[in-house]
Amino acid sequence: MSTDSYAEEKKKLTPESGFDLIGIDYFAEPGNQLYLVEHFEMYQDALKAKKDRKNPDEYFILYKGSSGENLSR
Repeated sequence: MSTDSYAEEKKKLTPESGFDLIGIDYFAEPGNQLYLVEHFEMYQDALKAKKDRKNPDEYFILYKGSSGENLSR
């Protein structure tokens, strides 16, 4: 996945509030490799859902920081 398309996908999928669990489809076309799994209001719930996945390393959490920046974990 190119860095530019990856950054654009992350930007599009970052919620204005709460936390989104995002999956990665390595076989999809560049620009369409990230997909929303589920939205959570609390970080702890999103983190638990990520840890409960079969391959947690293939998922990450997107959210807005306190200054409005797009963050992921």
